[in-house]
Amino acid sequence: MKIDRINRIHELLKSVHNISINDLCDTFQVSKNTIRRDIAELEQQGLIKKVYGGIVLAEPSGSPEPFASRESRNADAKKQIARMAADFVHDGDVIYIDSGTTTMHMIPYLTEKHRLTIVTASVHVINAASNYSNLNVLATGGSLFTPSKAFVGPQVIQVLRRYNISKVFLASTGISLEHGATNASPLECEIKRCLVEKDCEHFLLVDDSKFDISSLMSYCTLKEMQYIVTNKMPPEKYISYCTANHIQLITPDTIREEEFEKIATMR
Repeated sequence: MKIDRINRIHELLKSVHNISINDLCDTFQVSKNTIRRDIAELEQQGLIKKVYGGIVLAEPSGSPEPFASRESRNADAKKQIARMAADFVHDGDVIYIDSGTTTMHMIPYLTEKHRLTIVTASVHVINAASNYSNLNVLATGGSLFTPSKAFVGPQVIQVLRRYNISKVFLASTGISLEHGATNASPLECEIKRCLVEKDCEHFLLVDDSKFDISSLMSYCTLKEMQYIVTNKMPPEKYISYCTANHIQLITPDTIREEEFEKIATMR
């Protein structure tokens, strides 16, 4: 019975990619303690990773997950994050949009901007932006890294050092207080590190499944970001960290609070 349930949990995760402890209890009609024991066993086998309130499938260590399999995961949350991030882009900005399944969704929300220049190494961002004649896109060129459909290599870094970028929108495989923002590709980490070192505003776009996850390499500490944009309020330790390090945490809840404050001041 227990082995069967553990196997079913693993199979379920393959289709939904992440699931909460409460949903697992409802699905299998067992207690939280029972589910936690099952999770501990799956985690010990290296099949899953625990995230805030639930579990996700474990990624192979040091191996970037194919872009297509990441693209459909948490799609609604990623679009919500992209829309919130796009609100920080203004007419005349020169921005960098990182390769990632969240950052690529920013493009449809930028189409009303004027004199906007988008610098990117992402093939998906280039393709999406090519549908809008008012968006000026500067592609870095370089060697194509197939898993993320992005250009990498020294040429990318040389190009980025020449441009005066005002805002950088970064993606990450996972983040934690201990390891900061991480990525499974050393080649992409070099580019992300170059962008973090630029004198501009930095936005980290991550959905709620990315918290307390670490991948192969760290490319920055979280306190090097000015903004973290996510679809849900993260665990309290992240909220405290952001407050202590003057990082603006952007979620649907914080945006609603700002809207209420604006309405209150207008009365």
